[in-house]
Amino acid sequence: MASQICVGIGRTRHQMMIAEHQALAQKGAELVELRVDYLSRTPDMKRLLADRPTPTIVTCRRVADRGRFRGTEEERQTILRTAILSGADYVDIEADIAPQIRRYGKTKRIISHHDFDQTPDDLEEKYAQMCKLDADLVKIVTMANRAEDCVRMLKLVEGAQVPTVGFCMGEKGMLTRVLCGAFGSPFTYATFNKERELAPGQFSFDEMRKMFRYEQITRKTILLGVLGDPVAHSLSPLLHNTLMRKAGFDGVYLPLRVSASELSETLDAYEQLGFTGYSATIPHKESVLQKYPMCDDFVRAIGAANTVYRDQAGHWACSNTDYQAALDAILSGLKPGESLTGKRVLLLGAGGAAKAIGMAMQKSEAITVVASRTLKRSQALADQIGGRAITWENRGSEFADILINCTPVGMHPNLNESPFPIHWLREGMLVFDTIYTPERTLLIKDARDRGCTTVTGVEMFIRQATAQFRLFTGLKLSLDDVRTIFRRLISPVRHDDLLADPSAADGNADNGQVSDS
Repeated sequence: MASQICVGIGRTRHQMMIAEHQALAQKGAELVELRVDYLSRTPDMKRLLADRPTPTIVTCRRVADRGRFRGTEEERQTILRTAILSGADYVDIEADIAPQIRRYGKTKRIISHHDFDQTPDDLEEKYAQMCKLDADLVKIVTMANRAEDCVRMLKLVEGAQVPTVGFCMGEKGMLTRVLCGAFGSPFTYATFNKERELAPGQFSFDEMRKMFRYEQITRKTILLGVLGDPVAHSLSPLLHNTLMRKAGFDGVYLPLRVSASELSETLDAYEQLGFTGYSATIPHKESVLQKYPMCDDFVRAIGAANTVYRDQAGHWACSNTDYQAALDAILSGLKPGESLTGKRVLLLGAGGAAKAIGMAMQKSEAITVVASRTLKRSQALADQIGGRAITWENRGSEFADILINCTPVGMHPNLNESPFPIHWLREGMLVFDTIYTPERTLLIKDARDRGCTTVTGVEMFIRQATAQFRLFTGLKLSLDDVRTIFRRLISPVRHDDLLADPSAADGNADNGQVSDS
């Protein structure tokens, strides 16, 4: 039987909890958890469970386990016993009280343990003890503080003797919520929607089912992801998962939050899970080359990569799809037939994306000035591309035909910031912002108000993602198709039909105009 998605409902009123349960069933949910500790008064089990549209787990979590039940422990255990007597399909019972809650009727016992601080060194020992507590299912959930925690948890689930729901919480544990079913977990947990997260790192039901295709993931599914810190803003999972679905490719693409200091050990851990490709975003575009130095001479000259993949021989290799994507995006903002030769370019930033774009400007014979908050890094990049470095404070004094932002200033959630004040912009400049979340950054808005020509990061994102997709899958997609799909995915009106069936976008092209992939 395929692993299921259990959707948690936490509402303060019985009426809303019942209505939400009905709504979830209509959306296709097959298993629901009622978090009765959220209710503002004593749960009425007969009312909650009568005519329930799906199998149901009853959970009443105490404050010590980050729940909301504030009555006595005796009252809480009475609620759990009442749920069993009322015929709940499952009741969640913490391991330390399992001996006090007796089995009765057909209700299945989920014996659970949560650790919101860590994945303990004695994880396997705790699990073995839980298996002895008359469990129909064991649920063990811990906080992931490093990638190895995720590996240990998934390996534990894979080798379980008792049906075991196991995954890790937090941003670093998000991948385990998506992959645990492939490793043998009977189900995973999701929330009704993203605004009502019941535990750290939860995805919504729609994200799990439509974007990640949780129920179709197996141990044969190709594992891909985007490495970054932060990474929650990334739209790469949404786009790549939709493209794989459109192409009929058995893969899943995951957001992977990784700090700069943990990159090497994280990649070693993920290799144990079978990952075969990554997009690299801030702050990893330079350091991935240190981990996986196999690349062509041009990528080595840039000194930054945004794509890590297995080549045909099975070896790790790095590529940079930012270079051509950025060049094409900038050229799209010029007049037909116009070139970059002799254009004066002010490049903001000196990181991985700036290196790729700086090389593109050098190849195009543009005159480039580099400004970043660290003059030493600006000077190093300027020397590399035959340009000139200035201090960050003096960036407004430069007369430029083209302004290119490669800094994260203006990226979500700092939407009210710009790397270049509006009074420094002049009419007729071409302004290119590599940030794509949001597409209309404050810099882009200011530039349009000042009569500048603008190119947004979405155009670069689409181009580099299309090239990445080919490296990851060996499949070639039309740039127009990818643009159409992405535009529909990010439109104000969510296209759930497209998430469910990407072919719905075919034949409906609308042309539109960093980069994390």
